[in-house]
Amino acid sequence: MATKSALETQLSVVAGFENPRVELEQYPTPPTLAAHVVHVADLNGDVEGKTVVDLGTGTGMLALGAALRGPARVVGVDVDAEALGTARENRVRVGTTTPIHWVRADATRAPLCIDGPVTVLMNPPFGAQHGHEHADRAFLQTASSLADVSYSVHNEGSQEFVEAFAADEGGEVTHAFRATFNLDRQFEFHESESRDIETEVFRIEWR
Repeated sequence: MATKSALETQLSVVAGFENPRVELEQYPTPPTLAAHVVHVADLNGDVEGKTVVDLGTGTGMLALGAALRGPARVVGVDVDAEALGTARENRVRVGTTTPIHWVRADATRAPLCIDGPVTVLMNPPFGAQHGHEHADRAFLQTASSLADVSYSVHNEGSQEFVEAFAADEGGEVTHAFRATFNLDRQFEFHESESRDIETEVFRIEWR
């Protein structure tokens, strides 16, 4: 198995959003965070030989990270056609030969029916924008109906909510760890060129 740092290096070529949409909270997942999540998933046996689904894939960072770790196939779902176009270009940059299917659809209503074990990796919207509060709930709902196991990135302080949601859906949080999300300035309302956001990542087993 390649190291986490090697995976991060491979993902450093992944391009972000050309025209990020604030209403979709389109912030590129940093290579450091993506490599961390994918590496942990791989160590837990949740990637190799599995179907990996990236809900809200954006430009493909988590999907491509998983594709480099030997899954049976990868599915990236996103509502933004332009982002998926960049994801296709990023696949060429990364150079993976794993089968990847890019699906344009609302990730909270993903039109997927997959046989065999499924792992969901996702960095859903945190619901920071007015009118989109708790946006990550809908992503978790989709994961609960689709996956055997999911890994999701949430805003700091989300553990109580995620554990309660998982329990209500017959799931269980088995792992939780902190990770730093480096956010570069993308929108006019951002006051600094870059800042670190503390996040929490949860592994959930769905029954």
